[in-house]
Amino acid sequence: MIRLICCVLLVAPVCFAETSIVQWDSLEMVEQRGLIAEFDESRGVKVVAGEPDSNHDYAWVSFDHPDGQWDLSLISEITATIKNGSENETEVMLWVCAANGWSAVGGFGKLVPGEAREFNVNLHECYPDKTPKIDPQKVNRLQIMVRRAAPDLDLDVSSIVLRGKRGEVNLPEGRVIVPEIEKGAPSPGRRVRYRLAGDENSGIYSVLYLPPSWEKGSQYPVIVEYPGNIFLNRKCYSTGLPDQCVIGYGMTKGKGVIILSLPFLDRTADRIIESGFGNIDDTTAYAKSAIEEVIEKFGGDRDNMVLTGFSRGSIACGFIGLRDDEIASYWKGIHGCQHYDGSSWRESKMEEAVERAKRFQGIAIFQTDNDRKKYAPLVATTDPSVEWTWAKSGLGFHATAMFLDDRPSTVQLREWFRLLIASR
Repeated sequence: MIRLICCVLLVAPVCFAETSIVQWDSLEMVEQRGLIAEFDESRGVKVVAGEPDSNHDYAWVSFDHPDGQWDLSLISEITATIKNGSENETEVMLWVCAANGWSAVGGFGKLVPGEAREFNVNLHECYPDKTPKIDPQKVNRLQIMVRRAAPDLDLDVSSIVLRGKRGEVNLPEGRVIVPEIEKGAPSPGRRVRYRLAGDENSGIYSVLYLPPSWEKGSQYPVIVEYPGNIFLNRKCYSTGLPDQCVIGYGMTKGKGVIILSLPFLDRTADRIIESGFGNIDDTTAYAKSAIEEVIEKFGGDRDNMVLTGFSRGSIACGFIGLRDDEIASYWKGIHGCQHYDGSSWRESKMEEAVERAKRFQGIAIFQTDNDRKKYAPLVATTDPSVEWTWAKSGLGFHATAMFLDDRPSTVQLREWFRLLIASR
């Protein structure tokens, strides 16, 4: 079990001292995956093992700030002392997540039986190129996470402390702020979870964004985007959900384009698959249905569609997006980031990727942070008229943050998209 022992009430940001302590019941417990948590009478939190999720190794409890966002820009770090009371080594993560893009910073450790350690989360941690990993002015979630939890899991988590003082937050120039997902029906300027007919009571959804300029009866270019695989460790914070897709918004700054973020799914399980491609036929069929609905109901321009994705989602640009002639016919262009079809990940092998690449009927393909030599067989097999572009972001990390600022590779991608949509 996990026990979170609370302390005094958190004061307003403008009054932060060198050390402030969070009271856990001042936050809202919003999600329990593989763990079951309850507040006890002393205002702590008791968490016991729940049903394990056979689809991945992670279990967690999440807490949101009741105001939606939490300004911690004056704070240097969040710390917590965690003790392992079980008889097994336990891999533990303490995550601090920010709104707008699912970015996060974390503290990590493997605790041997009986070991207690202070976990430190640097709120101003940066990627190798000095780009901040989160905006500490917009923290919205804390997560206690365990990987490969043993049945006798027994942790004590206490003293969630905010420490130190920091100055002004220096976000990259031109930083794009992706709208948070809202409840309700699609409308101009909003990102919402969207369900096809028959999926209203299921766990299957896409994320739909209509631009602020959207008007019924008009036509708009469409960016279709796939998310990365669930991957939560020092190298990446990726949930595997369509909610985390930000490339399309960064590519266009959300102007003049419909963005459809798609899931991988399994109809038999009636759920989004966070790890792997799901049932390949189900994932492909869902994409076709969702795209057609965007065309018919929201004015998506069938002749101006671009497919993009990150990591697993980039592999899916070929593995799913070129799976048959019907789905391949949608794409005027493709953009991939950090992996691509033929990466030898899961079912995506180069020999089959070469055959899929022949189905591309569009104009151009843009690759961010991918190896030109590795994917040379795909270039060789596409129509010679297809223009390939290769760019390095310089971010130096497995993440999508590069698409939210004005770095050269992203400016180049935005111009590529503008010219592609303008071409006939």
